Amino acid sequence: MIISASRRTDIPAFYTDWFMYRIQEGFFVRVNPMNLKQKKTFSLKPSDVDAIVFWTKNPRPLMEHLGSLTSMGYRYYFQYTLNDYPSLFEPCIPALDARIGCFKELCDCLEEERVIWRFDPIIYSSITPLAYLEDRFAHLAAELSGYTRRVMISFLDIYGKVEPRLRQLRDEYGATVVDITLPEHSENLLRLAKSLVEIAAANHMEVFTCSESIDLDSIGIKHGACIDQNLLERLFGLTLDVKKDKAQRPQCLCAEAVDMGFYNTCASGCIYCYANTSPKAVQNAIRSHVPTSPTLVGEF
Repeated sequence: MIISASRRTDIPAFYTDWFMYRIQEGFFVRVNPMNLKQKKTFSLKPSDVDAIVFWTKNPRPLMEHLGSLTSMGYRYYFQYTLNDYPSLFEPCIPALDARIGCFKELCDCLEEERVIWRFDPIIYSSITPLAYLEDRFAHLAAELSGYTRRVMISFLDIYGKVEPRLRQLRDEYGATVVDITLPEHSENLLRLAKSLVEIAAANHMEVFTCSESIDLDSIGIKHGACIDQNLLERLFGLTLDVKKDKAQRPQCLCAEAVDMGFYNTCASGCIYCYANTSPKAVQNAIRSHVPTSPTLVGEF
């Protein structure tokens, strides 16, 4: 069994105490977000967990526990999102220099292939035009050169719950966000993609897309998997009997995993987040969090 921790929230940044308590207890209870009465218990014993994939913008709180996790026999790698956007888009995350420094420290603790850089999502807007995106990607790639080999990218998906936030951004700050994957923007998308490939190659990195239907293989960007069976097998000498995760979007190539997270629990407040409905919903969920509970939200 592969554990995802988590697509739905930033467990390392905000719920490390809960996660480590679940590790000590050896299990957690997953609540179906579509049916809160439906619950299922999963073992977290090292013998039952093939690997853990952490998703985070700030792994700092978890880093002091990595030695313990390793000594207990857990195998894991990180999907580390590191963007450089105006605070309008990412209002509640640590300063850029702190996040870059944390990325490097994490890589010093682990092999470089166990920390994957996510430049994600790519937001094409009036305040982040092509030149801005290329410049910021180049800066980050140069900083991370020699620390990681793989960068995952995706283009902003404007979900229904995201649209009101983008409208508010436009009305209050005059910032307009554009879906760069639309046919009328194909020339700009191709220019940007080519630029990212060239910058990544100069810094000894390979670019992969995350859950994108658009085909960029001709310019050197392959469809990627964030929970990557081949990578897990190569890193840890595993032979995994897993299928493609049917619970994800059709374009997603990830291996099947059990997600520990819950929606409306991430306090980063990113404008583009698909996992949060509203600030009020997040506040209510966070108030319901009990660090010793088997479920991330509420008591059990």
